[in-house]
Amino acid sequence: MASEEPLSPGGVSRSPAGRAPAVPGGMSAVGERATWIAGVVLSLSAFTDWYAGSGSVGPTIGVIGWHTGTLGKLVFFIGLAVVALVALREAGIELPPSVPYSLVVIALGSLSTIFVMIRLISIPDEFLPASGRGIGIWISLLASLAVIGAGLLTASEEL
Repeated sequence: MASEEPLSPGGVSRSPAGRAPAVPGGMSAVGERATWIAGVVLSLSAFTDWYAGSGSVGPTIGVIGWHTGTLGKLVFFIGLAVVALVALREAGIELPPSVPYSLVVIALGSLSTIFVMIRLISIPDEFLPASGRGIGIWISLLASLAVIGAGLLTASEEL
């Protein structure tokens, strides 16, 4: 047992110096990676079908999130803002200390969740033949919830 270092003054042994961390970049990389992935999925989900359906005669109609109005576009830009926050943090540009990074991510995720829920509950009348919900709106909802989860994970890592 000669490889173990002696106890430090606090009574806790130090780990060997040659051991690599379990996750490259430290534990905070897990929260940032989850935030980045959720932000990319949220941005891309604005270009998937949010509404689908067909009339009595004719082809199946699909309406992507971008074409659903302002809320679909805002979901896209919120996803871009989440990705930009991660990129700026990786570049070394931090938010002011009074505004925690995780709080901003949670707020953006909550806002996008509200926007997606509005479009999930209320289908605009102009898309009436496409009265069903497509897979894209569910992807947007899950990505919005994933942004909130990633923000909570980052907040737990900051403590």
